Amino acid sequence: MAVPTLKPAPNWRYRAFLAAYSGLLAVGEPLVWRYFRRRAKADPAYMETPEERRGEGAPFVCDLWVHAVSLGEFTSAAPLIRIALDAGHRVLTTHATPAGRNAARAAFGDHPAFAARYMPIDRPRYWRAFFATAQPKAGLVMEVEFWPAMIEEARRAGCVLCLANSQVPSKTFPRARRLAALAGHPVAHAAAVFAKSEPIADRFRQLGASPVLALGETRFDIPAPEHLLTAGQALKGNRNILTLASVVAGEEGIYLDLVTRLMDTPNPPLVIWVPRAPERFEDHARLLEDAGLSVLRRTDAFDDGLTPKQDLADTQVLLGNSMREMFFYLAPADAVIVGGGFTEKGAHNVIEPLSLGKPVITGPYTWTIEYPAVEAEAAGVLTVVSTPKSLFDAVTTAFRDGAAASEFHRQNTGASQRIFEAIRPALEGAP
Repeated sequence: MAVPTLKPAPNWRYRAFLAAYSGLLAVGEPLVWRYFRRRAKADPAYMETPEERRGEGAPFVCDLWVHAVSLGEFTSAAPLIRIALDAGHRVLTTHATPAGRNAARAAFGDHPAFAARYMPIDRPRYWRAFFATAQPKAGLVMEVEFWPAMIEEARRAGCVLCLANSQVPSKTFPRARRLAALAGHPVAHAAAVFAKSEPIADRFRQLGASPVLALGETRFDIPAPEHLLTAGQALKGNRNILTLASVVAGEEGIYLDLVTRLMDTPNPPLVIWVPRAPERFEDHARLLEDAGLSVLRRTDAFDDGLTPKQDLADTQVLLGNSMREMFFYLAPADAVIVGGGFTEKGAHNVIEPLSLGKPVITGPYTWTIEYPAVEAEAAGVLTVVSTPKSLFDAVTTAFRDGAAASEFHRQNTGASQRIFEAIRPALEGAP
């Protein structure tokens, strides 16, 4: 396996690009702060420690720095962070959102070798302040976060920065190639790229990145909480159960039509409807109730320990109006539809239901989850439907035939350990 090492200083074309980029961001910084203040009106945590967004804050010297922009990226990084902490390394995470920062602190905040911060705004002087106090030997940037100043200042600080769980979606690849041809792409200046699959790795190579290793997807390593699985399995009865996971704006009507049609079948299922955005919980509840469906909210049906408070026998739809309980909603499902696939923003994570051996269905926009969607569809454990009209047949087929996704999940585990082994030389020696 190639050992990640620091890249040489960039050529003049890329330095010119960095100068232009930095100038634009300097002019636009007031708009960034305005955005944070606007978000803070609904969530004060956005402006809780503004000094962290300038690279300042309480000093914490670390071995490994992990950037996970929000909740999803932190969740995927958590197994890797655990491996690093168990190996005796000090770990610092950075995040753009309170959701990511709060989740990191909830998961590892009691560990003396761990700290979480907000990500500095992508300006060189802020990153210099960050690296001066954190002094990481190595960095892992999760998913699709290719910040030019971050990557360059990490190189200047001697931090072996690697891109992990990385992908260049097919939809954005042509634009990335144009940037690479014009001035060079930021990914070419990272110490290494750990791509999700070999086809994605090849795209990174075409952008000038090296070395590029196809090490997989760390989300496959996330363990399902046993208490959520146990509580979810208790929902099983004589009815089939369909879970609609991560229903996003623009899809509500599609799924409402499906649910209404399913309720007219001889053996209607229990539908578990989980909105993607917490602020839409009540909007979705009213939509379903206005359609004449019998709706019970999770917070009304169960206590905080997920012990039932009401009988669901006459309930048609259980609304998942809670956070961080997706495995509870997935555990009893006979079929799962993952939302986002009928919007151009793309489908959301299919790994969690696949990890439980569930047959999974989504819409045609799968560019966001190219890996593992391509592999899962080829293995027969993911159904991608081209139109909303095809959903009904896909669901009834899944109820009848099921799927054997557990083996597919097992074959794709281990990325967290592989990534850690790849960066271990930087952590244990001089970069």
